[in-house]
Amino acid sequence: MELHRKIFSTEIDGTPVSIEVSELAGQANAAVIGKHGNTIVLATVVMGKEDKGGDFFPLTVDYEERFYAAGKIIGSRFVRREGRPSDEATLSARLIDRTIRPLFDHRLRREVQVVVTILSYDEQNDPDVIGLLAASTALHISDIPWNGPVAGVQTVKKDASNNLLFKSFFAGPEQYVNMIEFEGKEINEAEATAAFEESHEKIKKLVAFQNDIRKDIGKEKTEVLLPAHDEALYQEVSSFLEKDLGAAFKEKRVDSLKRALFDHISAHETLCEKIKEVEAIFEQIADSFVHTEALVYNRRVDGRALDEIRPLYAETRIFPTTHGSGLFIRGNTQVLAMTTLASSSAEQLVETMETTGRKRFMLHYNFPNFSVGETGRSRGPGRREIGHGALAAKALAAMIPDKEEFPYTIRIVAETLSSNGSSSMASTCASCLSLMDAGVPMKKHVAGIAMGLMLDTEKNTYKILTDIQGPEDHYGDMDFKVAGTVDGITAIQMDVKINGITGTIFKEALAAAKNARLHIINTVMRPALPAARPEVSPYAPKILTLVVPKEKIGEIIGPGGRNINAVIAASLDKITIDIEEDGTVYIAGVEKELVERAYNSIKAAVREYTVGEIVNGKVVRILEFGAIVDLGGGRDGMIHVSELKEGFVKKVEDVVHMGDEVVAKVIRVDPEGKIGLSLKNLV
Repeated sequence: MELHRKIFSTEIDGTPVSIEVSELAGQANAAVIGKHGNTIVLATVVMGKEDKGGDFFPLTVDYEERFYAAGKIIGSRFVRREGRPSDEATLSARLIDRTIRPLFDHRLRREVQVVVTILSYDEQNDPDVIGLLAASTALHISDIPWNGPVAGVQTVKKDASNNLLFKSFFAGPEQYVNMIEFEGKEINEAEATAAFEESHEKIKKLVAFQNDIRKDIGKEKTEVLLPAHDEALYQEVSSFLEKDLGAAFKEKRVDSLKRALFDHISAHETLCEKIKEVEAIFEQIADSFVHTEALVYNRRVDGRALDEIRPLYAETRIFPTTHGSGLFIRGNTQVLAMTTLASSSAEQLVETMETTGRKRFMLHYNFPNFSVGETGRSRGPGRREIGHGALAAKALAAMIPDKEEFPYTIRIVAETLSSNGSSSMASTCASCLSLMDAGVPMKKHVAGIAMGLMLDTEKNTYKILTDIQGPEDHYGDMDFKVAGTVDGITAIQMDVKINGITGTIFKEALAAAKNARLHIINTVMRPALPAARPEVSPYAPKILTLVVPKEKIGEIIGPGGRNINAVIAASLDKITIDIEEDGTVYIAGVEKELVERAYNSIKAAVREYTVGEIVNGKVVRILEFGAIVDLGGGRDGMIHVSELKEGFVKKVEDVVHMGDEVVAKVIRVDPEGKIGLSLKNLV
C-alpha cells in the first residue's frame, strides 16, 4: 500500500511552512498536517450528521499537547501521561477558537469539532501559528460550511539589549483582523498600529496560500438547512417589544420583559406552538435596537454618551491580615483582588510540552455564579477563568519588579463579586492596587478598559463605545480590551462577532482607550493609593538575600543538611532558607529578628578569614594543647597554648576558661579552612 500525499509550501518570516494532505485521519471531514520548521501539527475537522437542539452553534476547539513532541516524559510520579490540558494549551485553544468562530453562520446547529494535535515541537517555532493555519486549511478544504480562510502571525520585538519590547499575535481573514493578543512594555499607540498593519500584510499572503490549496483539492461545501423565522411570529414579537424595549434596557429589566413576552406568546392561540423560536427572534430584535441606538441616535441603552465611563470607585487595605488587598468598581462590575507574598520556595513548578521552569508571579481569576445572579455548582477554573486571569497577568507583568529587586513569589487572586462588562479589566485595576498595597514596588499604576463597536456593514458606518457593559458586549460587534500605564500599552486582547476590523478602527479604538485609561488612573487609582507602600505588610514574610560563591553552598548545607537545619532550628523553625544554583540564598520569615539572626549565621559560615584580621568568639572547648573558639556560622578557630600569652603556659585554663568571650587575631588560614588564632599577637 502507498500513502498518497499532496504537499503545498510557503514560508513565514523566512522559515519554511508546508501543508500536507493525505489519507491520514481519513474519516474526518478533512485532516491536514502542518509544518513550520520542525514544529509539526495535525489538524482535523469533523461535522455532525444531524442538527442538535439548542439555541447556539455547537463548536468546540481542542488543542492537544503531546509530551513526546518535545521529547519529554513528564506528568505525576504515578501517571506518566497527558491529563488535563495545561493553562498554556487552554489559551492556545481559545486563540484558535476566537479566530475561526466569527466566520461560521451561527444559525448552524450541526456539531463542529476542531482538534489540533502537536506532533513535534522544535522549540523555535510556536505551535500556535501553524496550529491556526492548519485548522483553517482543514476547514477551508472540507465540506463544512465556513467563510474562511484565516491565518495568524506572531511578532516578537526586542531592543538592542535583547529585552522584550512586545509580543503580538494578530489573526483574521484576508480583509480584516478579528483576533488580537498583545503584550508589551509601555508600547505607544503608533507602534501598536504599525504592528497591526505589518501583521495584516503577512496574513493576506497566508490566506492566498490557502485559497490556492482549496482550488486544487477543496471539497464542495455541504448545504445545511438553516432555520428561518416564522413571519407572523416575528411581527407579533416585534409589536410586543416595540414600545418597551428601550425602557427595559435603561431600567435593567430586560429579563422581566422577556418573561412577559414568553407569557404573551404562550397565551396566543395560533403562535403558541412556535414558542421555541421566540428566544432567537428576541435576540435579533434586541441586537438591532442596540445597534440603531448607537449608530443612528449616538446614544447607548443605559443613557451614557458613547465615550462615557460608568461611575468608578477604588479602595485598598480592606482586610488587616492579608498582605495586600484592592477593590475596584466600575458601574455594576466589582472585583476584589488579594495579594499574597512568599519566599522563592513557593514558586510554581511548570512542566508542559513547551516549558519546564518556575513561575514567581501568578494571577488567578475567579468568576462565581453569584457574580451574575445565578446559581450552580462551584467547579474548577474553566477556559474563561484561565483566559481572563492570563490577560490580567499579562497587563501587569511589565510593571512587576525583577526578583533581584523584590525577591518574593507573588500570587494574586481576583474575585469577581459582580459582573456587568469587562471583569478582566476590572481585575487588572484591582490587582494593581492590591500589589501596591502589599508593598510590591510597582513602577506605575496599570489600568484597563474594554472598548466596543457597533457596525453597519451595509452603510459602512460604525461607532466605537468606551467601557462596554453586558448588553453592549452581548449584542455588540467587538470586545477590545486595552491595559497600560499613563505612558504606554502593556496588553491588548480583541474578539469580534463580525468578520473583523480595519486598521482605522484599531487606531481609533486605541486612542479612545488611552483617554479612558488615563481617566481611571487619575480619577480613582492614584487617589486610592498614590504609590506602592514603602514596606511589606507586617504579616508578610521578610526576606534577606545573600550571594555566596558556588563552592560554599556545600558548607552552608553541611553533611546531610546538618548545618542548614541547625540554623533553622536556632530560629525556632520559623524561617525558610532557599539556595539557588548560582549561590543566591534567600532567608525568609515573618519575624525580622529571626531572619536577621539566620542571615548573620549563614554570612559567618561562608566568611573568608584573612591573616591579621581581628575576630571575637566564645571558648567552646578546652584541649591539652589549646582552646577552640566558636566564630559563628559553624566556623571555629584554635588558639594553640603557645599563642595564649608571652612566656610559658603550663595549663590552658591558666589563661582562658570554657564560656569566655575572647578577642583574637587570625595568624593562619589553611587551604582546608582551618583557622589559627592568637591572643599574644593581639597584644
